[in-house]
Amino acid sequence: MGTTIEGKDIRKLVIACDAGMGSSVMLAGQLRKALKKQPVAVEHTPVDSIPSDADVVVCHSGLAERARRGAPGGAVVVPFEIFIGDPAVDRVVKAIKDGGALSV
Repeated sequence: MGTTIEGKDIRKLVIACDAGMGSSVMLAGQLRKALKKQPVAVEHTPVDSIPSDADVVVCHSGLAERARRGAPGGAVVVPFEIFIGDPAVDRVVKAIKDGGALSV
């Protein structure tokens, strides 16, 4: 049904946004700090400009369909509801740090 990736195989994590309110920029900074010891690049991009080498795209649930259309084939799109402390985002960090599958 959905796409799956192993946490150890994630090399580029993209935070996709639309509104430009700054919340997603803060989330990207938070994820860079949380994953600084991991071999993962964390980028912040507009939802309509997701890079072709993105492995995982994290975006607000309201943008998930646009992200799925713009994400490269095979990329896992992880929607979340709140910018800080959302379990979906925590699941991404855990998969990268501890291994395990991430799927949507």
